[in-house]
Amino acid sequence: MSKLKTSDFNFHLPEHLLAEHPSANRDEAKLMVLHRKTQTIEHKLFKDVINYFEEKDLFIFNNTKVFPARLYGNKEKTGAKIEVFLLRELDKETRVWDVLVDPARKIRIGNKLFFNEDESLVAEVIDNTTSRGRTLRFLYDGSYEEFRAKLKELGETPLPKYIKREVEPEDAERYQTIYAKNEGAVAAPTAGLHFSKHLMKRLEIKGIDFAEVTLHIGLGTFNPIEVEDLSKHKMESEEAIIDQINADKINLAVEQGRQICAVGTTTMRAIETSVSSNKKIGPYTGWTNKFIFPPHDFGVATSMITNFHMPKSTLMMMIAAFAGKDFLMHAYEEAVKNEYKFYSYGDAMLIL
Repeated sequence: MSKLKTSDFNFHLPEHLLAEHPSANRDEAKLMVLHRKTQTIEHKLFKDVINYFEEKDLFIFNNTKVFPARLYGNKEKTGAKIEVFLLRELDKETRVWDVLVDPARKIRIGNKLFFNEDESLVAEVIDNTTSRGRTLRFLYDGSYEEFRAKLKELGETPLPKYIKREVEPEDAERYQTIYAKNEGAVAAPTAGLHFSKHLMKRLEIKGIDFAEVTLHIGLGTFNPIEVEDLSKHKMESEEAIIDQINADKINLAVEQGRQICAVGTTTMRAIETSVSSNKKIGPYTGWTNKFIFPPHDFGVATSMITNFHMPKSTLMMMIAAFAGKDFLMHAYEEAVKNEYKFYSYGDAMLIL
């Protein structure tokens, strides 16, 4: 088999299939079911996912929580409106953050940005990192807790750029999984958005077990691949945490040969980062820049849930490694034909 290239993952995605809004109910998005053994496809609703699992099967979720990372400030003197996208906190004490600014050409080291009428929150640009990246030091008169509360109050839900509409109040709830608890992501683990409280309850009643890992999704997840040779693509690092309790849960399910479903590409990346050659998950705290593309031998999950991804994206490549590239390309053709919605607020796929 010749080596796969980035262009092998291209397909035509009509603009109207990019989901601008989530489905009316979380668990009523469309669900495409891929059976790898028989190479067959079924069309269902997301809540039907329960029918493919038995008692004691294990779902692994990414419990990261999205914080309202997009702020709007005004440049001192000119008052120009500047979007500031918070990427990560570099230093808690000095309130230094890695951010992206837009428009970037106007923002230089030494500039000050004011974020609200009373000017209680100000940021000073202290460094350039990339073309749009800057390091900011926030100036705020108050405790760390008050400062974080202020960021939250002024920030808005960081919907992906392709969604052209304004952020609406419902986004604060819908661009967040119902089990989100560890704050730190700037994008939602979107496969998890389809789980409703009602569906979680039904899964629980059926005796299905849940484990949780944390992977704080950064904007790198949306980065296009600029190289044809996949082995040369560098993933941005993201923070991952798997504690002993959840590692034990996952290992027990592996030992007992149960069906293990990774909910989302980020969950898959976290477990594949911490799995050893003997298929054991160890506790993990650190950063991962693992890039999974075909061929790849998956250590733990026997099935996975994911959304429909953009052409030539790293996410699509991971799914191709799990489902098989030709089968996946066929499934994506079917998805376009059947008007499945793509991307963050789009429909879902279950790969068995």
